[in-house]
Amino acid sequence: MKKLKLLIGMFLVGMPLMDAYAQFSIDGQYIMRTEYRNGFSRMIDRSEDPFAFLAHRARIQARYDTEHISFYMSVQDIRVWGSTPQIKATDNFLSVHEAWATANFSDTWKVKVGRQELNYDNFRFLGNLDWALQARAHDFLLFQHEKENMKFHFGGGFNQTTLALTDQPFFTPNQYKIAQMARYENKWGKISFSALFWNDGREWQTTDQQTGAIIDKGVRYRSTLGVPTLRYNSGNSQISTFYYHQFGEGLSGRSINAYNFSVAYNHTFPINKEEGRIWTLSAGLEHISGDNSGTLENEAYSPLYGTNHLFNGYMDLFYVGGTHENTVGLQDYFVKSRYAFNKNFFLQADYHLFYSDVELFFLRNDFSPPPPEGRYFGSELDLSLGWIVNDAFSIQGGYSQFFATDVFQAIQGVGNPKNTQNWAYMMLIFRPTMKNKFIGILL
Repeated sequence: MKKLKLLIGMFLVGMPLMDAYAQFSIDGQYIMRTEYRNGFSRMIDRSEDPFAFLAHRARIQARYDTEHISFYMSVQDIRVWGSTPQIKATDNFLSVHEAWATANFSDTWKVKVGRQELNYDNFRFLGNLDWALQARAHDFLLFQHEKENMKFHFGGGFNQTTLALTDQPFFTPNQYKIAQMARYENKWGKISFSALFWNDGREWQTTDQQTGAIIDKGVRYRSTLGVPTLRYNSGNSQISTFYYHQFGEGLSGRSINAYNFSVAYNHTFPINKEEGRIWTLSAGLEHISGDNSGTLENEAYSPLYGTNHLFNGYMDLFYVGGTHENTVGLQDYFVKSRYAFNKNFFLQADYHLFYSDVELFFLRNDFSPPPPEGRYFGSELDLSLGWIVNDAFSIQGGYSQFFATDVFQAIQGVGNPKNTQNWAYMMLIFRPTMKNKFIGILL
């Protein structure tokens, strides 16, 4: 008993010293989203009924910091309401989102290792996929050199499916086996700039057609070189652009030569700065190269690891979850307008015009109607609202409608689509310690 009292006393006496060198913090977030899907992600046929559901993300985050080392872990529960019974012993919806440690070499150098988000620039190529409730994280080793406006990050990842004693095939779906990254950013006056090189290798496998056994395998590499940020600010105006180029090989061995670029102009009209009443107008375009069947190279660009919901309309008909990948590409011409009534409430309207990036050819026979002509896919209207109720709680919602052409119907392979293709959602967002109070919305 005396030893126990002595230990407790020593701990209480040592607590002030521990506080001087270490800090432990715990926080979390809760997001509940309800959606109505009537053409979301793919056009809906007349024979199909729309779908509505509620789902949530509950995430608890813990961090421990000392003078030279930090530890972080984030555990989350992702589920659709009603997907498990009220009385249950266990389920598969709890997972680790992040688990990493950092060590400081100096005031400007540190290393970060473990499962972590790679969240850069406008999230077009590397993003944490915050809109998807499960989000995205990489198993990665990252070196970070930062001094004033300059940041240089580089690192890589090496993945396997399981522990083993001999070489094993890599089966994890939609995952690279090897990756390397180098990224540089800086700012000079009114100009912001970043450059990125990403190289990932994916394992290909050849199987025996009769037994299904793997008889050969290897790794093919695809590289992406880009300028994710090139931005010029002047007063209330901003011009921003980005460019990516992909080369290397796909899983099939076909060589890749593809690109993605965007140019946008933003202007802010400060109506009442004190009240936070601001009108922002943006106009621009994005081109994503598509595959031309008449060439030997694969010219279809892939955004890979970005938060793609932020781009090309919120109905996720393009480049989200594999939609529209390795096809005819996309040209997106857009106008966006946001009116902030104050610092806590805004309404936004976006309008997109979508076109194929390459000429379209549809097979036909004498017994079918003439195939559609042209490259115009259709247009989309996105309406959004955001309201910060208090420092910890915000509400976000939206309504989107897609106006498809016969060309897009043929691309999607939907023979008899509904006249109305739309989607709506509402989110309750509890983020008491995060600056970003809204999710999956961009101007």
